[in-house]
Amino acid sequence: MGILNITPDSFYKGSRYSNIESAIDKAKLMISQGVNIIDIGGESTRPGSLKINVDDELNRVIPVIKSLNDSCNIDISIDTSKPEVMEKAVCAGATIINDIYALQNNHSLEVASSLKVKICLMHMQGNPKDMQKNPTYTNVIDSIKKFFTERIEACIKKGINEDKIIIDPGFGFGKTLAHNLLILKQLAEFKKFNMPILVGISRKSMIGKLLNNRDVDDRMVGSVVAGVLAVQNGANIIRTHDVLATKDALTILQTLN
Repeated sequence: MGILNITPDSFYKGSRYSNIESAIDKAKLMISQGVNIIDIGGESTRPGSLKINVDDELNRVIPVIKSLNDSCNIDISIDTSKPEVMEKAVCAGATIINDIYALQNNHSLEVASSLKVKICLMHMQGNPKDMQKNPTYTNVIDSIKKFFTERIEACIKKGINEDKIIIDPGFGFGKTLAHNLLILKQLAEFKKFNMPILVGISRKSMIGKLLNNRDVDDRMVGSVVAGVLAVQNGANIIRTHDVLATKDALTILQTLN
């Protein structure tokens, strides 16, 4: 899953595209590099980020989705928590809804159910504005399992089929470095749900901290290694800023397995 942010403030400047043309060019480059899914977001969810209004988000993402849907044969994911954006994005050609709030916002569950597309449910403690202000758990793995159990049940009750659900433990979303490392080590614990596991670890602060506070621009190698480890531990989808490097690493891993 390649990351395409139509935002001015995402944490990694290399993933920001401020106009439609540059975003489409980047998407086409990722397709040429072998990406399977393009995840399009119009609102940053980095730690400390603030929400934007619906119209601004729609104006950023819908033209890009329409253009890619018209010109490319690729799965498009819409990274949003707003039901209005979910609906219009799917109408424009998106085939996956990637929601950091796991469809907990008003009307999101009902809208997602009506659209009949795949859903990614992510775990987060708090919200992007304050999620990194001392996140605490009695047991982070058990907390995430409990959360997934509840959200999956809520989805099924609303008519979303189990085979439409993807789960994401939410690296860096209300977790310390210790929490993130434990999740990576014990990722196989989430295989019990029999659903695809998505891992978004690319260039995040946990990589920087492990590499002596490495700047985000210099975290590619660490991110790729972490992605390979995630796949070895049970991940099915790797969300990445660096499609070609990640694809190369996973090709070698799969050849050896």
